[in-house]
Amino acid sequence: MLQILTISVMMLFEAGVSSPFASSGLENQIFQYIDLHQNQFIESLKEWVAVESDSVQPRLRQEVTRMVELTADRLQSLGATVELVKLGSQKLPDGQSLLLPPLILAELGKDPQKPTVCFYGHVDVQPAKKEDGWKTDPFTLTEIDGNLYGRGATDDKGPVLAWINAVEAFRALKIGMPVNLKFIIEGMEEAGSLGLEELIKAENQHFFSNVDYIVISDNLWISIRKPALTYGTRGNTCFFVEVQCGERDLHSGTFGGIIHEPMTDLIALLGSLVDTSGRILIPGIYDDVASLTEEEKKLYESIEFDLEEYKNNSGVQNFLYDTKEGILMHLWRYPSLSIHGIEGAFHEPGTKTVIPARVIGKFSIRQVPHMNISIVEHQVIHYLEDVFSKRNSPNKLKVSMSMSAMPWVADVNDPLYTAARRAIKTVFGEDPDMIRDGGTIPVARTFQNITRKSVMMLPIGAADAGEHSQNEKISRHNYIQGTKLFAVFFLEIGKLHRQLQEASNMKTTN
Repeated sequence: MLQILTISVMMLFEAGVSSPFASSGLENQIFQYIDLHQNQFIESLKEWVAVESDSVQPRLRQEVTRMVELTADRLQSLGATVELVKLGSQKLPDGQSLLLPPLILAELGKDPQKPTVCFYGHVDVQPAKKEDGWKTDPFTLTEIDGNLYGRGATDDKGPVLAWINAVEAFRALKIGMPVNLKFIIEGMEEAGSLGLEELIKAENQHFFSNVDYIVISDNLWISIRKPALTYGTRGNTCFFVEVQCGERDLHSGTFGGIIHEPMTDLIALLGSLVDTSGRILIPGIYDDVASLTEEEKKLYESIEFDLEEYKNNSGVQNFLYDTKEGILMHLWRYPSLSIHGIEGAFHEPGTKTVIPARVIGKFSIRQVPHMNISIVEHQVIHYLEDVFSKRNSPNKLKVSMSMSAMPWVADVNDPLYTAARRAIKTVFGEDPDMIRDGGTIPVARTFQNITRKSVMMLPIGAADAGEHSQNEKISRHNYIQGTKLFAVFFLEIGKLHRQLQEASNMKTTN
């Protein structure tokens, strides 16, 4: 049955079946409302950005809770039923216990004839200070040359509000929603989404039981201009490599030259992980990487990707690869290994002639389908132990995996993607880039694994939005057009869902 429905979706899309709403002028009516109220929507974003909902810093936890409550109030004003779910508390490194902010579960509409779309987003943000290099106050939304600067503007308060704005347009125009909507919105995404996975498991047979589709809007396009749909992300495994020779640091004048220094061992270990072309040297690491199919290969051909622009955005002038396909494939579909730092070594300005007794190297491997986390862990530990044994060092070695997250990939022929492609073509006048994300967004895989629902990532932020960085922004154009996109997506997924139901019913009858 699944194969039949997928074929039906593709046939409907390829046949160019037009939306009945387009001919009635409904889309234009919605677009006009959104255009006329764009300053109001920007004012709402300004109010949200002003809340310093930094979930990383314990002292600001109350602000995160306030931001969640403001979001709940906004959803209630749209007529949604809202539940603020308590997630318990977290234990801080100093032993103190700190309450987690509540999580929002909201519902708008229960029509059994309509599909139910669940939106996930978050309203917490990364830390930000003007002295970090911001040209404006990060918590005062400031418009400059059509760009809206402020922490959370694109990650993720802007997209969350765009969804709400789209619903508001339907209500203001007294147009019936073509879908039932559910919202799951958290306040701890930037700090690891504490308690989220447990809640999804607990609500799988309740809140998610009648959900048909799940949409996440928490990432960016690959281009500054061209919209995108994201169908996959890499996973991540983080490792600690600890080398210790004694209980205390030693003077390099007194002991230098007569002991096996931990830092020397550690540098050799870290240096053995990748070669000069970026290829991971751990045996077997590429064995389970998914093969490149012709269908996937074709997706790269139409992607709009400006290599020089990407270099300028990074501040790096030379990459390991010099073609669009080479760069994108090594960002999205091949694993990579990055070394992040060394704990225990002297890192302040100036010189300190000390031999650290214990150092910890930190690195991560971005994994891809179909790599197995437990196998990767075994491969890494076995390889580093082998390299270390050949050094004949008496020091103690400990290799451990500190955290992990699975990669995620979706079927680009799923109804979600068909509806989203149609909506993007309507709003932006062109087909989207079909992209993956080189980073890790664990919630996508979590939703897919636990709920077994269709999951899609539908970004509205451009490649230069600067999420997590100084001068984070969303352009006025992306914010307002993104609101239109979500509104048209409601129409398209509602229509397509009905068509698939009718096709399924006809098949069953025959």
